[in-house]
Amino acid sequence: MAVQEANILEQLGTTGHELGDVKEQMPEEANEPAWVEELDRMSRRIQRLGAINLAAIEEFDQESERKNYLDAQAEDLEQALDTLLEVMQKIDRETRTRFKDTFEAVNTRFGELFPKVFGGGHAYLELTGDDMLDTGVALMARPPGKRNASIQLLSGGEKAMTAVALIFAIFHLNPSPVCLLDEVDAPLDDMNVTRFAALIKEMSESVQFLVITHNKITMEMADYLVGVTMQEPGVSRLVSVDVEAAAALAIA
Repeated sequence: MAVQEANILEQLGTTGHELGDVKEQMPEEANEPAWVEELDRMSRRIQRLGAINLAAIEEFDQESERKNYLDAQAEDLEQALDTLLEVMQKIDRETRTRFKDTFEAVNTRFGELFPKVFGGGHAYLELTGDDMLDTGVALMARPPGKRNASIQLLSGGEKAMTAVALIFAIFHLNPSPVCLLDEVDAPLDDMNVTRFAALIKEMSESVQFLVITHNKITMEMADYLVGVTMQEPGVSRLVSVDVEAAAALAIA
């Protein structure tokens, strides 16, 4: 028994605990069967954990390092996302402002040009939605003597003149060096062709117009004429005429 006691005390010493400390911390109601049962229960739990992975500490360090790397990457992505959202919001604000300013400028100029090409009437642009980024634009045109509410109700010539007024309104805001008009005056009567020619003459101070036409009134407005003639059957030739020079020569 003395030998067994010495062995037990030696085993207890290997755990890092002193017998006196254990006795002091042991509750008074402690009994051997209960402690044996608890010890068995803990042993079963340890067995269910399986074999000890001796490389767990090294694997934990590797996974911790990888986690830190991924956390840093995630933080960079979140910062980039915040920056991108901020830029998108800034672009949306600037786009709304520019669109609003451009729309108002074009609408004002369109309202001024429409009566010129029609000799009266009223036309305007209106937004079909509240959000500047998603809204559409509707064109309302009322030539003199008409009460229509949509451009779809206009005749072919009226649609052409309305389109010319809208294009020139945009040109007034952001003029292009050259403008090509192809048979725009084809559906127009002589009165509207005269107005069309006068408008081109006015706009030609800032824009160079190339007009494809078969209308004599429009040709009379031009400074230079370039055409194709066939004086001989099957032989086409280009003809270029300086209208002012030709008029001066005719007077002389």
